[in-house]
Amino acid sequence: MTLRAHLLRAVNVGGAKLPMAELREIAADLGATDIATYIASGNLITTPPGDPDDFDRALEKAVEERFGYFREVISRSHDDLVAARAAHPFEVIAPKYSYVTFLAAEPSPENVAKARGYETGDDRWEIIGKDMHIRYADGAGRPQMKDASIGRALGVPGTARNLNTVDKLIELTR
Repeated sequence: MTLRAHLLRAVNVGGAKLPMAELREIAADLGATDIATYIASGNLITTPPGDPDDFDRALEKAVEERFGYFREVISRSHDDLVAARAAHPFEVIAPKYSYVTFLAAEPSPENVAKARGYETGDDRWEIIGKDMHIRYADGAGRPQMKDASIGRALGVPGTARNLNTVDKLIELTR
């Protein structure tokens, strides 16, 4: 196996506290090796034992059992991260305004069409495979688009990281 980035959705926001030391401990208990975390927003780097999808599901279950809330885990290999970064279709004015939302699966064309019905203002988004690329005109803290509504319309869970974080995850999974 090789290093992977396991990205947990919505931790350490809105009351869903997940100490990174405990996340590393859970990963070790599940048999992962080469364990590290990056910032306190649910970025776990490991070499998972066996099938990565099985590890992701086990990690979801273990987090839920220990902390009492469910959070999706979406993982990507180094090559997946590099490909997502290279595919970013928008001019990068500032990396902190440009994001990749790593999706659990590729959304259906029907769901993408439904999501296109939402107004975006000067914000932009595009689906490329299992990734949603976003460029916020004024930053993620002041979105012009209804990103939560767009995400629900896509019908698949995802977790977003700005390009600064994507670049660091590429480095950490090398």
